[in-house]
This record gives sequence, C-alpha cells and structure tokens, in this order.
Amino acid sequence: MIGAPTVVADGLSFPTSVSFDPAGSIYVAEAGLPFGGARPGGRIWRLQPDGGRELLADGLGAPVNGLAWHEEALYVSEQGDGGRILRLERDGSCSVVLSGLPGPGNYHTNMVAPGPDGKLYFSQGAMTNSAIIGLDAYELGWLRRLPHAHDIPGLDIVLAGVDVETPDPLSDRSGARTRTGAFVAFGTTTQPRQRVRGRVACTAAVLRCDPDGTNLELVAWGLRNAFGLAFLPDGRLLATDQGADDRGSRPIGNAPDLLFEVREGAWYGWPDFIGGDPVNDPLYAPQRGPRPTFVLADHHALPAPQRALLRFEPHSSAVKFAVVPSGRLAGQVIVALFGDEAPMTAPHRPPVGRTLARVDPQDWSLHAVDAPPLQRPIDVAFSPRDGALHVLDFGRFEMSADGVRAEAETGRLWRIELSDRQEQT
Repeated sequence: MIGAPTVVADGLSFPTSVSFDPAGSIYVAEAGLPFGGARPGGRIWRLQPDGGRELLADGLGAPVNGLAWHEEALYVSEQGDGGRILRLERDGSCSVVLSGLPGPGNYHTNMVAPGPDGKLYFSQGAMTNSAIIGLDAYELGWLRRLPHAHDIPGLDIVLAGVDVETPDPLSDRSGARTRTGAFVAFGTTTQPRQRVRGRVACTAAVLRCDPDGTNLELVAWGLRNAFGLAFLPDGRLLATDQGADDRGSRPIGNAPDLLFEVREGAWYGWPDFIGGDPVNDPLYAPQRGPRPTFVLADHHALPAPQRALLRFEPHSSAVKFAVVPSGRLAGQVIVALFGDEAPMTAPHRPPVGRTLARVDPQDWSLHAVDAPPLQRPIDVAFSPRDGALHVLDFGRFEMSADGVRAEAETGRLWRIELSDRQEQT
C-alpha cells in the first residue's frame, strides 16, 4: 500500500501535530514536555523546503496537542494549568481564541477540527482515568500532581455514591487515608442520589465554538479522551477514543480504544460503559483492583450509550487520523497507533501499537498497514500539493517501573507515497 518512506525532518522533541496550509507548507508542533532533557514549553515550527525550519511560536503551555490550519491561520491547542485554543498567524503573532478550559488532569484540550459549518470542533479529555481521582496522578509523567482538577459532566447526572479509599498524601499525619468519590475533588465523598449539574466547558467531551471563541457549546459527552478528531468528506465527524487503563482508584481492564461517529446530543458511555458495554462486565475485570461498579445512577435518564464503529486492540492508543484524498483508497482512513504505556497503564504485556492502521468506512473494517519502523506515531496528514502521506513520530518514549524513559530530539516527520499498484493488494 505504501512506497519507500523518506525523512522530511528529524531532531524534533516529542512532536504531536502536523498540519499543512493550502500551498503545501508544513507546520509541526512540539509538545513542550521536558522529558529526556528537552527544553520545556511547546513550540511551533514551519518547515522549509531546504530542510531547515523557522520557529513561529515558543513557550506554549505543555502539552501542545493540536495544530490545524483554518481561515489563513493555525489553531493551536495547548494545556498548561488550563486548556486554551490559540490563533497563530503566518508572521508568528498569536491571539487567544478560547481559555478557561478544564485542567490540569490526566488528559487535555485536544486538537481542533474545522467543521463544514465553519465552527471549530475540539475534544476535552477526562481529568481522570475513570471519574475518580486517585494516586495514579503521580505515575503520569506529564502530570505528577495532586490534587488536580476533577471531572465535570456535560449532562445532568445522578451519582451512585461510590467512594474509594486511598492513602492521603496531602495529610501531615502518618498513615492518613481519605475517601474520594466520582466527579468531585480529591478527598471529597459523595452520597447516593447526589445530583451534579452538567455544564460547559465539561470534560470527556466534544465541544465547538465559533472561530473567534464565542458560542461555546457541547456537541457530545462521554468520550474519555477523543485525541483524534476529523470530518469525513460527507460531513460525518469521527473520533478516536482512548480506552480506560488498569490503574488508579477505579481500574478497568482490557478496555479497547474505540472509533466513534460523533452525533450531536449523544452520550458515549464514559465512565460507566465501553462502546455500549457495561463497565462491570467480567470482560473488563482489572488485575490491579476489584471489578468496577457503576458510579452513575439513573442511566435511563441519559441517552443510550453509543456503540462504536470499531474497536482497536486494548492499549494500542489510537491517536490522530487522516482521510485518504485520492486514488483507489480515497475516503479511507489512516490511523496512527501510538502504542501501549505499560506498566503505567496496565500490567506488563507484549507491546502493541507503534504502527499505522487503515479503516474502510464502507464496512468499518480494520486493516494492517505495512508502515516503516516507527517509534511512536502520533499524527498523520496528506499534503495538498502532491497527496503524499506524512507521518509524525513522537520519538523514543517508554514507561518503566521508574517512570518515563524518553530521549529528546528523536522525533521525525516521514513522507510516504501511496502506490496505486500496492493499493490493489
């Protein structure tokens, strides 16, 4: 399916996003995470035809998770202590489009996808693994922070009153323990039938606003971390949703990553359903704790949890994707699979992900791609100039019992020709 790959740029430090302007100029965002000696603060580069690069923005809130060209500028998703969306002009001048989004937490303000209606669609990740803040916050290399923000529902919910006991690192008393419930701050208990009002901006959701940041509204709630977001040519909005982990105060085992069609007003099940399946199904029993129970009551008062279009292997970490613009595979979807982060997210297991996959929207079937050796593919995009596939590799990044093991300046941008001859196979 693919031809010989070539390197467009290397020496990047944990890049997350690649985008093109209509003329074919390439822009790359670095996360700004200070792993492996990398300098902190997100950066945006414009790549030059001779292989050089021009720095357009520096010192952005880490992690920078998204970069999208729209209306003659780049829209940048950054995190820091609160999520923001910025507008970055060709000359490097920058303005804030939207601020005050939730954070910090397990996940962040993710990429912008310009919609056919002219609005900016983006996702907001969950603050937790599965709605209850736990000590796993210390294990997340990009967080290592407690307390952190708690989740905010997008719809009105009723809590089941499930609380979990953990050691209390915030107490001065040796051996102190505390109890924490869902959708509340660390160390706060909940009551059965406790009501929590939905609001915007919420977490675990897809939202949208006008290009100037006004008219912020909820599109759909219950997507744990919709890291990848894009529209098909027919106007349907797709999202890759990363499955829950076997970690923290409410671990969940064997949860797949999911591909959803995002429909306005729908509920996608988080934190009590996985692709329409109840989280207390024996299939999702974790190894690091008891089988999870529902944290929400009155599921019947919410929209029916949506089924997924397809399921990726658990912990393969389906991230960003792009629609093939032409050729025999036109309309099909190329997905980057970042790969597992064991032992942080699950007990040790054979590695998964770290490659590309192809999805056929005719039947939502999943196919392997004969990709070049990749360390951590995180974004894919097609050049408007020649239609070549570009694959962004995050670089060397692994988890260990001691934490993150990463190496700065190991990220790369690859260029790959799609071959008509190979497409026939």
